[in-house]
Amino acid sequence: MQEILNGISKKIASKDKDDFINVLKMFSPGTSIRSALDDILRARMGALIAIDAPELSKILEGGFKVNCKFSSQKLVELAKMDGAIILSKDLKKILYANTLLFPSISISTKETGTRHKAAERTANQIKTIVIAVSERKNKITIYYKHVKYELEISSEVLRRAAETLQILEKQKDILNDIMININILEINNLVTISDVCEVLQRMEMIRRISDVVKRYLVELGKEGNIMSMRLKELTKNLNKERQMVLMDYFQSKYSHPDNILKNIDFDTLLEVSNLSKILFEEVHDKSIFPRGIRILSKTNLSSKDIKSLINNFKVFNQIFNAEVDSLMNVLKNKDVVNSLVQDLDVLKEKILIGKKF
Repeated sequence: MQEILNGISKKIASKDKDDFINVLKMFSPGTSIRSALDDILRARMGALIAIDAPELSKILEGGFKVNCKFSSQKLVELAKMDGAIILSKDLKKILYANTLLFPSISISTKETGTRHKAAERTANQIKTIVIAVSERKNKITIYYKHVKYELEISSEVLRRAAETLQILEKQKDILNDIMININILEINNLVTISDVCEVLQRMEMIRRISDVVKRYLVELGKEGNIMSMRLKELTKNLNKERQMVLMDYFQSKYSHPDNILKNIDFDTLLEVSNLSKILFEEVHDKSIFPRGIRILSKTNLSSKDIKSLINNFKVFNQIFNAEVDSLMNVLKNKDVVNSLVQDLDVLKEKILIGKKF
């Protein structure tokens, strides 16, 4: 699983990787630019293509002005020349062809070929998008600022996305079982720190795997529509549930453990005991008591009434077992109290038979 979680992150290992997702959408299958790049690749040709940006003209030399409407056929024909091709920022025009790029040689690069060196340095110096197509390696590489990304053929991306989605489905099944268990523990006041950490661990794993799937889907474009619908089904309300679990056990300081979970390394995440130490600063497992935000949100109570109950009773078990008179003292409305009692009875029945809600 670690290989899956790290797969795309290894390829986009920089502070610009979030920005790059929008860039990747420009080259998804079905777009004119992607069709042209695939045609160049199939023809076993090389190409160097840069997207126009301020300051780019300062490192251009030679070539000729084209200034024509973009089409994949025209781009393929112009790629037969040795120089770089310059496209407009919106990709609607081919501006120049057969030009030379002269970025600063002081910019470090790990590339070996002349074309790829120029591409990486230009992207870094000008902060624009540069595409290098290698006829020798049969690869399309996109450079953007400090990011380097190799486009793969759709069938390969589709295969990886499907495999990752299967892993996500298995993790979601495990999380469902864990949530059924913690529901029982919460109504019986038997939750421990490790139980909470197990829930948060699985939620974080699902979040990371879904991020990998999302990046694959960006690269797939329209070809990933069906998988995109399945991903939405699997992750529906997950962020909301995660937030409520954190609020239940960390109160107003829930954003801090949330950030810790997002930034923790995968090896540490795999051990529940590590999370206990980091999130709760506890070496030994101890009892812990939820406030009740998550389960009470499944009732018809308003947010205001939920807050009033929690402020008064402090922990969920006290609310769950409270007498009607005690609830009346807080909610001040007989209909609301009766509705709450009925809702809690229904939830209890679902919890005890292991049903999701």
